[in-house]
Amino acid sequence: MNLSLFDTHAHLDDEQFDVDRADVVARAEQDGVEAIVAVGTTLAASQKCVELTRQFGLLRAAVGIQPNYVAEAGAEDWDEIVRLVDHESVVALGETGLDRHWDFSPFELQQEYFDRHLRLSQQRTLPFVVHMRDCDEDILAMLREAHARGPLQGVMHSFTGTAAMAAECVAMGLYVSFAGMVTFKKLDALRQVAAGIPAERILIETDSPYLSPHPVRGVRRNEPANLVHTARCLAEVRGETPEQFATQTTANARRLFGV
Repeated sequence: MNLSLFDTHAHLDDEQFDVDRADVVARAEQDGVEAIVAVGTTLAASQKCVELTRQFGLLRAAVGIQPNYVAEAGAEDWDEIVRLVDHESVVALGETGLDRHWDFSPFELQQEYFDRHLRLSQQRTLPFVVHMRDCDEDILAMLREAHARGPLQGVMHSFTGTAAMAAECVAMGLYVSFAGMVTFKKLDALRQVAAGIPAERILIETDSPYLSPHPVRGVRRNEPANLVHTARCLAEVRGETPEQFATQTTANARRLFGV
């Protein structure tokens, strides 16, 4: 029996899927994936994600400009993102956030765009999707500032931070999502973080076509059908049945995204 799963983060607009996207979505449905959030990283990617929701009924879209691409954004790109928010299939803003690992965009510009996404989220009561890499304290500082302005709703995507960081994010009203990395054999510490997330605040994702989980890591391109491996791994870590964990995380995702 298939689990009932919700992939909260997939880049189905990626050109790697251009040759077989319909098959990828069909395999996901066959393996129990009930819904997928297709997440934009640029204006063009966000527009494509919205277009894909017209083709595939189980897709919803997140629109935004990812920190590594903010330096490439044109003068009108943000205005177009704001307009896209009104599309009926858009359920979130992002991905946004900060990244000190890659030196693709000035950090101050990343912070400016992260602030834009956070403020728009609060204005529209639309959840945001946070990308974080090598910048945990910077992320927390901006989330604290935004939380001081008003309630937050969003998700820490592909979480790799500490248990203390996760607890603070949850305290500010956020969800914590885990991708395929949590299944990697050497990342027991990350699994322990996942084990401690409150049941009503944990989510799962593939981040397709990246971060293929064990046992398909390094074998092929990742896709939403592989979400089952992450779900089964985390269910075991948390002492839950796969069915319990899948039902809980799917309910959490539907609550956050209003799907």
